[in-house]
Amino acid sequence: SSGINAEWPLRPGKHIILAIKQMGDKHDEHIQEYDPTHGQDNARRLTGLHETASIHVFNYGVADRGASIRIPQQCEKDRCGYFEDRRPASNCDPYAVTGRIVKTICLGI
Repeated sequence: SSGINAEWPLRPGKHIILAIKQMGDKHDEHIQEYDPTHGQDNARRLTGLHETASIHVFNYGVADRGASIRIPQQCEKDRCGYFEDRRPASNCDPYAVTGRIVKTICLGI
């Protein structure tokens, strides 16, 4: 998984939630970048079972290990911190994953 640090407030409508929603809008593009077989490895892993999200559905939640994006409880409590993208495969290219996240959140593409 990939952790994203954010010093933004964790309030609906604020930056961290907007960033997560941006990632949801680009879910398919992220899945393509998140394993070297352009999603085939993740199709076997992201079944929606065993604390994984379904490859076909994007969701997020606090302390939800079955979500695509997990926000830790402490981050919600502190109103700042990080969120965890749980979709990257263990054999992903970390540069490709980071690049896709930056393109989505920072560049809006």
